[in-house]
Amino acid sequence: MMDRLGSPASAFSDRVVELLGRMTLEEKLAQLVGFWVDQGGEAVAPMQGEMAPSPAYEEATRHGLGQLTRVYGTRPVDPLERARWLRTEQRRLQAETRLGIPALVHEECLTGLAAWQAATFPTPLAWGAAFDPALVEEMAALIGDSMRSLGVHQGLAPVLDVIRDPRWGRVDECIAEDPIVVGTIGTAYVRGLQSAGIHATLKHFVGYSASRAGRNHAPVSIGQRELQDVFLPPFEMAVRDGGARSVMNSYTELDGEPVAAARRLFTDLLRDAWGFDGVVVSDYFAVAFLAVMHRVAADRGEAAALALTAGIDVELPTGDAFLAPLAERIAAGQADESVVDLAVLRVLAQKESLGLLDETFDAEPEPVDLDSPAHRDAALRLAEESLVLLANDGVLPLAGAARSRIAVIGPNADRSEALMGCYSFANHVLAHHPGVPLGFAIPTVLESLRTELPDAALTSALGSEVEGDDRSGFAAAVEAASAAEVAIVVAGDQAGLFGRGTVGEGNDAESLELPGVQRELVEAVVATGTPTVLVLLTGRPYAIEWALDGPAAPAAVVQAFFPGEEGGTAIARVLSGTTAPSGRLPVSLPRSAGAQPYSYLHPVLGGPSEVTSVDPTPVRPFGFGLAYTTFERTGLRVDGLVPAGGTIEATVRVRNTGDRAGTDVVQLYANDLVASVTRPVAQLLAFHRLDLDAGEEAVVTFRVPTALLAFSDRRMVRIVEPGEVRLWVGPSCADEETVASLTITGGVHEVGAEDGRSATVEVRRVPAV
Repeated sequence: MMDRLGSPASAFSDRVVELLGRMTLEEKLAQLVGFWVDQGGEAVAPMQGEMAPSPAYEEATRHGLGQLTRVYGTRPVDPLERARWLRTEQRRLQAETRLGIPALVHEECLTGLAAWQAATFPTPLAWGAAFDPALVEEMAALIGDSMRSLGVHQGLAPVLDVIRDPRWGRVDECIAEDPIVVGTIGTAYVRGLQSAGIHATLKHFVGYSASRAGRNHAPVSIGQRELQDVFLPPFEMAVRDGGARSVMNSYTELDGEPVAAARRLFTDLLRDAWGFDGVVVSDYFAVAFLAVMHRVAADRGEAAALALTAGIDVELPTGDAFLAPLAERIAAGQADESVVDLAVLRVLAQKESLGLLDETFDAEPEPVDLDSPAHRDAALRLAEESLVLLANDGVLPLAGAARSRIAVIGPNADRSEALMGCYSFANHVLAHHPGVPLGFAIPTVLESLRTELPDAALTSALGSEVEGDDRSGFAAAVEAASAAEVAIVVAGDQAGLFGRGTVGEGNDAESLELPGVQRELVEAVVATGTPTVLVLLTGRPYAIEWALDGPAAPAAVVQAFFPGEEGGTAIARVLSGTTAPSGRLPVSLPRSAGAQPYSYLHPVLGGPSEVTSVDPTPVRPFGFGLAYTTFERTGLRVDGLVPAGGTIEATVRVRNTGDRAGTDVVQLYANDLVASVTRPVAQLLAFHRLDLDAGEEAVVTFRVPTALLAFSDRRMVRIVEPGEVRLWVGPSCADEETVASLTITGGVHEVGAEDGRSATVEVRRVPAV
């Protein structure tokens, strides 16, 4: 038996099919929407104020309810009290609605569960900088455990958008500018979260981060090849290899087609080609936006029909389009109820898989530690691994030198909020509730330095705010620096939403200069002659060539991408030398805003040349990061001939040539020298974090499916093409330290589901002589 949209009824259990058969239209539609119990006037979603006010809760749930929207993550509520309320509400839905189906509960969880008192981890851009999928998976499992303990079922993460333009405000929510890094680390997050019984939601499907001029919700004009070869692979990896159970649409439109109405993406590709059998949810208000913003629908009823037909199953956060507007359209014969039936079957199957159809809610909620020692340990390790040392003339590490007088300066030196990203509960929600405590410990950089360096005399000065042109604090900052042996300036961003802050959702940038007068502050401190360390706490890479090259540059620069609750401790430990820096840039450090959008994955024509006066070369390339030791990579060996569709085996020797232990991120790159369409001058194939003691060596072997070299040919079919490929290992995409070549042989290989989507690695330690 097939339904009218071609989905086999056998894909669903008898129980789910029977339950659908007993439903009225009102009961079906109720399962396809969320309800935002705590929705108020605070702006935590785009154009929230433009949507119609929600009906009374009791009336809205009369026929049941698909999802409860952010019951923990909209306002500061006591977790135990809210868990008790949630249990009572689930029991009410079971007892007082005709079919007794509980609601699925979803929450944001990008940097940890977005709830009061819950742990706040590093932002995804920091995950990318750490290049450590295993640790991200560990973190996600901890987040999932917290969510499950509170009765939550679905998390709205990870973000798999590939960074294209650092001016875009949502860069701090993204992992990297490389699709393999995004896919590998994002899939690790999916596995971790779902290991705890929480359904992960991949977002934003697809192309969102390629918006024109880096503007949020702006149109996207990319070719089908770029879509297939750059933006889709992370989602495919997370679906096929990670088993992701939910996907969320992007707000954008691709070449004039709103994604929320694109059946070719959600049905033809995601479901039919990739085999995804989970639930697609709309981003908040995205269905109504088909009428309000994109204007491809005359009203919200038509918008609902377009979205459902495309393959979106659930409207979030509320039922602005899927309830009354859609019911009216069906009653008028303008929409087919079969599209509703298919979405309901998927929703019921999801609830069945989560155990909701059998849940009794008998157990009383118990107190739960949402910021346990395990949370903090993982947060600290990930924060430490994510810190990128961009420059160092020897001033770092501080330990072991005569550094008894230290001036700590800057707008982010003594602010906890500066350590957290846009989707942290603190910056997303508590910003609307001044006076409410954070609910967990998050020592600032200044506080952490006092703890880490108890014998040092630390003085502090604000210098300036993050934003604005007030320079009245410069004099105190210069005085403090002049009296110190080392000055540490902590500058950067304040994450927020829709104009509240310098980075985050809706906080896009026209310039990539540091906000406000922070550059002038740094230059004033450097001019004192005191060795100066610049620590950047940001959600995007800034154009800081002035701070890295030239006589006025600080002595050292450390880049931190919103490192979370243990970020201050991590920074202090790296500055002191207790921990060595090991992060690498997951995104190129831009030369200027005018050189954007830029990606290291550019063809020859995308780089510098003699026919243009603009040099897009980044100040620091993708993959760059210094250490407190040095590494030598030698002897790259590969098989000379590899069949298309086969596996490349690449072996390289890595040695710690310094006098202290350190961590290298071994990076294997490739360049397809001649192809039927233009190819990037460099593309990452594999990476691995490698800890080595001073003088220690290891042999690293990567096994790379040739499918990682695939591209869309002129027919728009993904293929591996025979020909010569240049490979290298180096400290970044721009440094070919050890090089080898191979030839892909045989005929053209069309990539299918059976082809591998990630490399494997084997490490053999070399005994000391």
